Amino acid sequence: MVLALVAMIALVFANVVLRYGFNSGISISVELSRFLFVWVIFLGTVVGLMRHEHLSVTTFSDRLPRRAQAVLRWLVTLAMLVCCLMLVKGSYAQTLLNWSDLSPISGIPVGVFYLAGLVAGVLMSLILTLRLLMPTPPTSMPNRQEMAP
Repeated sequence: MVLALVAMIALVFANVVLRYGFNSGISISVELSRFLFVWVIFLGTVVGLMRHEHLSVTTFSDRLPRRAQAVLRWLVTLAMLVCCLMLVKGSYAQTLLNWSDLSPISGIPVGVFYLAGLVAGVLMSLILTLRLLMPTPPTSMPNRQEMAP
């Protein structure tokens, strides 16, 4: 992911300098940076899910007893898994539908955009399935104060 971010920044920076400084540019930079951006975002969601760094509002759940918190956490994980499976299904259909279409400048199949959603959806589904099968005890969950900068 770091390499993709560095490549994206370098492409956009070089294109801006060339366009405004020399009245030319790198024609492929816009498409490649767009592809890289989509992949970085989707892979970032997987990393965030693995580290328990996704956004959650705990105003209600923090007031519940430990057992109820565990049940609620399991139900939320199940709901997230259902959403990820819908993402997988839709991304798979879009990947197949758009694989034969090529982007105009780079010639990369447009299905590569949707493949990012498919890969992220499958990885997040695996993570969530493992969490459902092997729930994490509340004591081993990251503490909000520990995660704060």
